[in-house]
Amino acid sequence: MSPTNPPSQAPTAAELLANPVVQAAIDQAWSDSQADDAGARHEEGGWIYLDRTTGQLTIRRAPVKGQAGIDLTAPPYVAGAVVVGKFHTHPNPKAEGWKTGPGASDVFYDTVHGVPDLIKAEDGIHLSGPDRRRGGLVGGPGYPP
Repeated sequence: MSPTNPPSQAPTAAELLANPVVQAAIDQAWSDSQADDAGARHEEGGWIYLDRTTGQLTIRRAPVKGQAGIDLTAPPYVAGAVVVGKFHTHPNPKAEGWKTGPGASDVFYDTVHGVPDLIKAEDGIHLSGPDRRRGGLVGGPGYPP
C-alpha cells in the first residue's frame, strides 16, 4: 500500500506550535513541572516525531532530571518516524533571577541537535534552534547529522 499523504518537508516551529498534539504535550509538561511549588518545580519535556508515511505528529516524554535541567540528547527510536522538534519547560520564575528563554546550554544543544526547541516559561513560549529540522526529512530517525 502506498502512502496517501506522505509529508514532503519537516514542519516549521510555528506549524509545530499550532498543532493540537504538540500544544497538549507542552501544556501537560508545564503542569507536570509544578511551577507554583518552589520545592517541587522541575523541568519537563520531550521529543516531537513526524511519521514519514502519514505526516502524523507524536510525542515521547523524557525522564525527569532536575529543577533546572533536562536531558534531551538521546531521543528514543520510533518506527517509521523522525524527530522534527523537541520541547521543554523553564518553570523557575524570573522574579527569582531565572532566565525564562533559552540559556547558553539550550542554544548550544539546539544548534547541535538541528531541530526547533519550544521552551515554555511563565511568560510564554520561546523558540531556540533552527526553524525546522536541519536537512529536511532525510537521514536517520533521531536528530539530523
